[in-house]
Parts: sequence; C-alpha cells; structure tokens
Amino acid sequence: MVTTRRRAERARQMADGLRQRIVAGEVGELLPSERELGEWFGASRNVVREALALLRDEGLVERRQGVGTLVVRPKYGHGLDRLSGLAEALEGHGEVVNEVRAAETVAAPPAVADRLGLAAGEEVVHLERVRRLGGVPLSLDSTYLVADLGIPLLGKDLAHRDLFALLEETNGIRLGRAEVEVHAVSAGPDTAALLEIAPGTAVFALDRLTRLPDGRPVDAEWLHIRADRLTLRATLQRGAE
Repeated sequence: MVTTRRRAERARQMADGLRQRIVAGEVGELLPSERELGEWFGASRNVVREALALLRDEGLVERRQGVGTLVVRPKYGHGLDRLSGLAEALEGHGEVVNEVRAAETVAAPPAVADRLGLAAGEEVVHLERVRRLGGVPLSLDSTYLVADLGIPLLGKDLAHRDLFALLEETNGIRLGRAEVEVHAVSAGPDTAALLEIAPGTAVFALDRLTRLPDGRPVDAEWLHIRADRLTLRATLQRGAE
C-alpha cells in the first residue's frame, strides 16, 4: 500500500513535471483529463488530484465546472542572450513594480567580496526586491553593488525603475557584459512566502555577475525566479570551427 508520505512525494514530483510542460508550452490552455494525466506520469488518480491541487495552490491552474482544469497564469519570456533587466525584457506586458525590502550599505559578505574583487568587509550597497507584474510576484532579487556606483542609487526610484537603466543613467556609464548561471532549486519557506508559492516548489536560481566594458565587476546578483511565470530563453549560434 502506498503510504501518505510516498503519495505526497509522487504528487510533488508530478506537479514539478507538469509545471515544466506548461512552462515549455507543451500543453494548451485546457489540461488533459485526470485519466490521461495519470497515464502520462504513471500515477494513480489520487496522486493526480494531489498534484493538481498543488498547482492550484500556486495559482497556475484552476478547475472550472463543466470545462476541466485550465492554465490561468501567463508565462513571459526573459532572454539570456542580451544583457537586460526584467522590466526591459517584459516591456509591453505591463509595468514591473519592485517591492523594495532592503536598500542599504553593508559590509560585503565573503562570497560577495570575492565576486566583486573587493576586500572582505569592504562597503557595498545591498538591494533586495520582490519583482511583481500585475501584482503577482515574478522573482526575488538580492543585489550587491560596488559602493561608488551603488550609493548614488539609494535616493532613486528603485520601486519603478529598472536597475540597469538607473545604474547607467545615474553614473554616466555603460554596462558591458555579464556571466550568468542558472540552476533549478526548491524554494525554501521564506522565499516561497515572498513569491507566494508553496514551499518546495521548483524555481530558477539565477546567479549573475555584471561588468563594465573594461571588465570591472560592479553588480553581483542572486535571483529566485518563479518557473511558472517566466521562461528563460536564448538564441545560440554555432561559431566557425
């Protein structure tokens, strides 16, 4: 007999798999029936129903009487082949508003100092923001800026302006390039609460280090992105051998 714990784990695995298919555009607005979903994932009807309940709690799907289970959250593309902020990438989809949870100078933690090429404990500017579109969270961003470029931003409109644009405009500079790494992780309780998803939900963890054209690192960011709201995309070209 399948235990309650085992069934819950199977339901979470199925929810993760179905979420990935939804985000990738592999299913339409109307999901297949519970029987078909069970065949897809080799799951019992109870597991299917628990998985759908998890996705309903996230707000990704909803059950409509006489219709079936519908996908209700729009997904937005964020390209990884161009250095742009979230507001720039989502231009035309509505205003991205930042809930600024922290905007302060702090002593650089060792990992931050290492990434920015600073001495441990050197002053940096820390920003923490929950990015929202249509009132729904898209990402939780933790950003560390070198002090000479970050401090001038503390008096600016961080709630409604894109950080990259503010950096360039306020400091009279141009950003050059960024190194990006993307991982899949499970949202912890604090992150899940801020992103308004269930704890343990799969999210994108994006690490980005942005540099000036001369190679100087100026912006180290750690982002947790809702996988049900954003799709990360890139156009890759094969170079000459």
